[in-house]
Amino acid sequence: MTSENNNANKIIQTKSVDKNCRPGLIAEKIGMTSEFNVSGVVTPVTVLKVIHSTVIDHKTVESNGYRAVVVGYGDAKVKNFTKPMAGCFKKLGVDPLAHVKEFRVGENYQSDSKVLDASHFDEGQFVDVSGVTIGKGFAGVMKRWNFRGLEASHGVSISHRSHGSTGQRQDPGKVFKGKKMAGHMGVRNVKKQNLKILRIDLENGLIIVKGSVPGFKGSKVVITDSKKKIKVS
Repeated sequence: MTSENNNANKIIQTKSVDKNCRPGLIAEKIGMTSEFNVSGVVTPVTVLKVIHSTVIDHKTVESNGYRAVVVGYGDAKVKNFTKPMAGCFKKLGVDPLAHVKEFRVGENYQSDSKVLDASHFDEGQFVDVSGVTIGKGFAGVMKRWNFRGLEASHGVSISHRSHGSTGQRQDPGKVFKGKKMAGHMGVRNVKKQNLKILRIDLENGLIIVKGSVPGFKGSKVVITDSKKKIKVS
């Protein structure tokens, strides 16, 4: 393949990214609580503590075929990395970091900031929060897929919470892939969209969003600008 075709493919890859797309923040889920307004209406909220992430690299269309910002956080020892990975940190001129994440950005994004903190977002803004859901182990179909189960009487015994028949007769005589059955539940990447930022505590690096976010207490989540809603004036 010629270099011209390679450059064309690189340009095509950048079309799917919004021009105003900017990097997100990495935060730790502190937990949930409630807030009351002057009328006594209760609002469930989640408290997120922003982890100060250091910008360690910029990806460009000319060099990499797309635009992105690489951030890292958490101290780590060199001995815990392979030589190629340790060499990457050395080439970038930064100390080894425990976690590294890449955010795609648009062509309009321009920033010289080396650290991303809670001031990255504004109060009243809508954000999307991504995280890994809590693991619930092996679960039956009623808990996992919300099946109604079998009858409580009329001849049904022992199998009240079973899923019932899963296949067909001789034709096609098999269980199709993707059939909802009992199995492992949880530990999935989930994105909660359109969560409103109610308050931001810059001194403590806290972001309070309305509603719940995926993950257990202490888990890491990624906060990005909402794809469907804009900031409230």
